[in-house]
Order: sequence, then C-alpha cells, then structure tokens
Amino acid sequence: HVQLVESGGGEVQAGGSLRLVCSASGLTSSAYCMGWFRQTPGKEREEVAAIYTGGRRTRYADSVKGRFTISQDNANNTLYLQMDSLRPEDTAMYYCATGPFWGPGTQVTVS
Repeated sequence: HVQLVESGGGEVQAGGSLRLVCSASGLTSSAYCMGWFRQTPGKEREEVAAIYTGGRRTRYADSVKGRFTISQDNANNTLYLQMDSLRPEDTAMYYCATGPFWGPGTQVTVS
C-alpha cells in the first residue's frame, strides 16, 4: 500500500521561503520519477518540478525556475521542494506524486 504525505506548507509573506516535504511509504523500489504539482480553485493542476531516480535530471515549470529546488533522499523515500522568493501567485495546494499515487496535499499561502 503506497502512501504519500506532504508537510511543510503554511502562510508566508512574499519574498519568504518554505520547504515542502513528501514522505513516501510502501514503495517497493526507488521511484523512477517523483514530482510536485500545485492547483488553485478553478484551475488545472500543474507540474511544478520533477526529479528522476538518482537526482541526475530535474525539470521545472518556467514560473518557478531559479526559485524552487526539488531534491530527494532515496534512502528515506523522501522528496523535498525548497521554495524561495515566494510570490502571491505561488499560492496553491501542493501535491507530491509518483506514478499513479498522490498525496492529499499541503496548502501554501503567500501574502
């Protein structure tokens, strides 16, 4: 039974930072690709960042390049998203995902 749980969201002022954490359990092997997504009411869910096994390849949405950093700890099945220079438009529910599995999300609010 695969379970993903996000944490680290909260409310922060523009220009501030947050670090999101996704704890994964039940994965039988290191996930090939894990990613962070976000969604605001009335809008489609969008991919924010993704990382491939070993961390050798990453990709970012244009809107977050240079501000967000995705990383992972394979030994502990943990995924991170360091978010710096946050903007009000980054306000959203953030989800981590791998394959067909999704976490319940963590809210990020930037004022």
